[in-house]
Amino acid sequence: MRLKIMKVVIFAGGYGSRLGSITETTPKPMVKIGGKPIIWHIMKIYSHYGIKEFVLCLGYKQDVIKEYFHNFNFLSSDFEIRLGGEKIKVLNHHDEIDWKITLVDTGLNTLRGGRLKRVEKYLKGSVHMMTYGDGVADVDLKKLLMFHKSHKKILTVTGVYPPSRFGEISEENSKVISFKEKPQVKSGVINGGFFVFDKRIFKYLKDDEKCDLEKQVFEKLVSKGEVMVYRHLKNWACVDTERDLKYLNEVWETGNAFWKVWK
Repeated sequence: MRLKIMKVVIFAGGYGSRLGSITETTPKPMVKIGGKPIIWHIMKIYSHYGIKEFVLCLGYKQDVIKEYFHNFNFLSSDFEIRLGGEKIKVLNHHDEIDWKITLVDTGLNTLRGGRLKRVEKYLKGSVHMMTYGDGVADVDLKKLLMFHKSHKKILTVTGVYPPSRFGEISEENSKVISFKEKPQVKSGVINGGFFVFDKRIFKYLKDDEKCDLEKQVFEKLVSKGEVMVYRHLKNWACVDTERDLKYLNEVWETGNAFWKVWK
């Protein structure tokens, strides 16, 4: 089932300092899972549901992200080249030919509220989606949008159960029955990104690099009763540390990537 045309804003401007030396040369949205940047995986999730227009809020090492998408056809295709004449024959084609990507410099140190405000002019419709550039999930975006439209509030937040930082051992009489490296914690939901919002949110935003989306804008909307949570009971994960990145690569390599909803 395809969703009607709308855009998704992806926050892709942060430093990703918890990833250590990796982000000294690579911005966080460009760290690779299965040979592809995590931002590509995120965009593939949305694309699967027919959302193929993206607005990327750039900041730290934005040149790396811009170069990747500028050279996307070259990087994503096999080709034959005749040296000297530099004639290129493309041997295959990628599946992202109908993506439309707007790449916007929203400032090096701008907080997410300021970044969202600075891309307002590229969002002409009444309802759009947004997410962080480091999280993946098997969330049903069609059901998420239906939920948002049903309550008519300004913002919907996808609540997810975070994976445990530690392995979980199930045992009986000291005998190990199972071991799960990253079990989902069921005690309470956290903000997992994958938001839906309508244009009324821009009244609460400022074109100021210190405008904080979560601590200022979301809290203000909550106080006005304008935020609802869509509970995603299945799988979610984000790349916050090197251990997270290693885990998601292992999941991908074993063919168990829960977020791979596309064929």
